[in-house]
Amino acid sequence: MAYESMWETGGAVAAADLRPDIPHPARRYDYYLGGKDNFPADRAAAEKALAANPEFRSTARANRGFLTRAVRCVADRGVDQFLDIGTGIPTAGNTHEIAQTADPAARVVYVDNDPIVLSHARALMAGSGSGRTTVIHADLREPDALLDSVRAADLLDLTRPVGLVLAAVLHFLRDEDEPYRAVTTLLDALPSGSHLVLSHGTADFIPAEIRDRVTGVYDQATAPLVGRTRAQVHAFFDGLDLLDPGVVTVPLWRPDDTPAPGADRVSMYGAVARKP
Repeated sequence: MAYESMWETGGAVAAADLRPDIPHPARRYDYYLGGKDNFPADRAAAEKALAANPEFRSTARANRGFLTRAVRCVADRGVDQFLDIGTGIPTAGNTHEIAQTADPAARVVYVDNDPIVLSHARALMAGSGSGRTTVIHADLREPDALLDSVRAADLLDLTRPVGLVLAAVLHFLRDEDEPYRAVTTLLDALPSGSHLVLSHGTADFIPAEIRDRVTGVYDQATAPLVGRTRAQVHAFFDGLDLLDPGVVTVPLWRPDDTPAPGADRVSMYGAVARKP
C-alpha cells in the first residue's frame, strides 16, 4: 500500500530541530527496548535513569506487551481505525502491525512531535504491508490543532469508532500542560463505541529518594517525567466504561501468560475503556 504523510509545515522538519544534544523520551525509550535509534545524550541519560531505577528497562518492555494486547483487544471488538499519539520510534509490534493482523484494511494515524520519530516512521511506512497508515507532526499539548491535522490527513472517519492510543505519553505532560483537558478534547471528537488505550508511569511503588533521582534526570531532557497515582490515572477514564480488569499495572492487563513475581508493582498503569 502507498505511504501517506502530512507534515504540519507542509515539508520536512529542519535537521536542526532534532536537537541530538538534548535527551528525548522517545529516543531514550528506544534505548530501553534495545533499539539503536538514539544519540549519545539519550544513552547517557538513559543509563543515569537505569542507575537510579534499574526497572525502567523491564517496565518499557512490559508496556510494549500491554500495547500489543490492548490494541489486539480493541481490534477484536470491531474497531478498524486507530489514532496513536506519542507513538515513539517504530519498533516491533507497532499499532498498525497489530491492528492490521486482525484486519488488513485497518487504518492507523500516528502522531508525534519529534522529528527523528517522524523520520523513522516515514521510512517504516514506505515498506510493504503497512496498509493504510499516515504519520503527522502535531503536539498532544495542543489537542485542537492536533485534531485539525488528523482531519486534514483524511484517513480516519471520525464519525465511526476510533481506537485512541495514548501509551506511555501522558506522564511527559506536566499538570500545567492540562493532560486531562487534552484527553477530554480528543475523546469529545470521537463517537460512541470508540476506545481509549492508555498507559501511564507511576511512582506508587518507588521509594522517594529513587523517585527524586529519576525526576532529576528527566528534568534535564526535552520532557519531564510526572508519575501519577493510580487514582490520578483512573481519572483519565472518567465517563468511560472500563474493560476488565480496570486500571492495573501493565503486566496484569489481560496477560497472555502467568505474570512474573512483582508484576503488581511495575511502575506503569494501563487500562482500556469504551466511550458509551
